[in-house]
Amino acid sequence: MRQDPDGPYLRSGQVAERAGVNPQTLRYYERRGLIAEPARSPGGHRAYPPDTVTLLTVIKAAQRLGFTLDEVAELLDTGRRGHPTPDLRARAQAKIVEVDAKIADLTTIRTALGQVVSAGCDSLTHCTCPDCPLPFADLALRSGRPPGRPARARWPR
Repeated sequence: MRQDPDGPYLRSGQVAERAGVNPQTLRYYERRGLIAEPARSPGGHRAYPPDTVTLLTVIKAAQRLGFTLDEVAELLDTGRRGHPTPDLRARAQAKIVEVDAKIADLTTIRTALGQVVSAGCDSLTHCTCPDCPLPFADLALRSGRPPGRPARARWPR
């Protein structure tokens, strides 16, 4: 590989391995504009600068924090302009609100599942446990259908 002041250029497999991603991820991120299209070696191989590994690590870390690739692309674009903005902070605060809502939903689900386990429920539609916490059997009976018979799916036309 060629040398430059920052060190040797890296091939796709080397970048992918060091960043912990699939080589196809590199091409996908190139198409999405998250990483720059690399130069080519005389043999036609992609030749990535070493800082590509750092950029990929940042992208993957942002995804783990809950940012979508579109959001990551927007944040990277803002950062590339070289002007500090409150955008990251505002987006992080919005993510905290989303995470708090998900935690609340998961807590509700966990509580309901704990009640099902504690009550000894044995069926969604014909539960025989006393004081069944599941509303499904009641709902099936009120729907006018025999228990255990699903409603006919209605698809938008």
